[in-house]
Amino acid sequence: MIPIDTYTATEIEALKRRIRGSLLDWTVTALEETGFSPAAHHRYLVSELEALSNGVHDRLMILMPPGSAKSTYASVLFPPWWFTQHPRTSVIGASHSRGLAGYFSRRVRGLILEKEEYLGFGLEKSARAGDAWSTNAGGDYLSIGVRGAITGRRADLIIIDDPIRSQADAESRRQRDHIWEWYKSDVTTRLKPGGKVVVIMTRWHPEDLGGQLLEQMPGEWRVVRLPAIAEPGDPLGRAPDTPLWPEWEGSNALERKRHSIGERAWSALFQQNPVPSGGRLFSIERIAVVEAEPEGDAMVRAWDLAGTNLNGKNDPDWTVGIKLSRDKTGRYCILDVVRIRGTSNQVEALIVTTAQRDGKRVVVAIPEDPGQAGKSQMSYMTRQLAGFHVIAERETGSKETRAMPLASQVEAGNLSIVRADWGRILLDELRDFPWGRKDDQVDALVRAFTTLSARPRHTGAVAMTIFNR
Repeated sequence: MIPIDTYTATEIEALKRRIRGSLLDWTVTALEETGFSPAAHHRYLVSELEALSNGVHDRLMILMPPGSAKSTYASVLFPPWWFTQHPRTSVIGASHSRGLAGYFSRRVRGLILEKEEYLGFGLEKSARAGDAWSTNAGGDYLSIGVRGAITGRRADLIIIDDPIRSQADAESRRQRDHIWEWYKSDVTTRLKPGGKVVVIMTRWHPEDLGGQLLEQMPGEWRVVRLPAIAEPGDPLGRAPDTPLWPEWEGSNALERKRHSIGERAWSALFQQNPVPSGGRLFSIERIAVVEAEPEGDAMVRAWDLAGTNLNGKNDPDWTVGIKLSRDKTGRYCILDVVRIRGTSNQVEALIVTTAQRDGKRVVVAIPEDPGQAGKSQMSYMTRQLAGFHVIAERETGSKETRAMPLASQVEAGNLSIVRADWGRILLDELRDFPWGRKDDQVDALVRAFTTLSARPRHTGAVAMTIFNR
């Protein structure tokens, strides 16, 4: 890099404006002397971090494998640039240990000291390398260990990097619960109004912090999930089986690592799928992501009903309605997912309003519980859905047995899914089935498939019908 003191005043101001106006320009400048430059996945990550800073979203989850430099960009390079955009704000950096959090803090502080002429601000003269320091522009930074106290401190930005220390901690329900309670009780209550959170991690377990956040707070998180080996629908546009950072670690090196650590660790840490790949029922890599709804020969909205509503302390199942279409060639496509954790009245209202939105061409499939109570409930729901084609069926056999015909269609490449925000949560649940914590979406999808596969391949007259089988 050309020393800044060789630039003219005009060139210096232009350089400063460029750096402060673009996180990518800042990262390129900060890394120039190291010989590294942002790879494709780094540029993608930088764009998401810049969007967070600009208020496009306020919750960002970064899921990448070890060695992908995610911490370098999100925990080291991002905070100095954040202060150029929000100079009088407070940042908290947290990691699984106070030592690791302090390491990131020292790197951020050192970068500001080194590049203060480019950034336009520096450190307070009284600031010491350690857990807490301030900038001379009015910002401050605090580093803590996960589960460390944040009492008395408030933050505009909280960066949680690598919240899990080891596989042993990930396997311990007690440790997972501690981290989750720390996030709920300490992190969320320390945010200022409009505050933002970045979580940076590799997945270890279906119920790790990332899994809990996606399950308990669906739709709130912008997720950057980049596996070591590309899967269909890759955000970077990589072809399947392409390495994430081939200039750093190619296919052969990754395969050696895969064989060394085993499928379970590989699936979790490197593919961000914390479930062993061997023995999975659904091969989700065979599910194509499409941009628009295909023309369907028949459509159904199938429901899986939960019996308990959310009360703030429990973790009940979801009531799920999945809309599935089948074209004239016999291919299926997932068109829409709605979910709710609510009272019986809220569930009934959702079913009715969803049916009205779908239109009378879409069949409504609802499970019927055994016994007279189930018949009475279905009779009531049918009256509420007067004019719609309603199918009520009792479930028989195990969940795995009922899901096998759909799994065969997935394996044959006959199932696709419309690109949507709800898609990743559904695909994750399919991937984890039958080991995952939740299977409500799988049950609804299986019911939708079973209903459609039993219908002839033509659209008949719309009528209100009940089948009990």
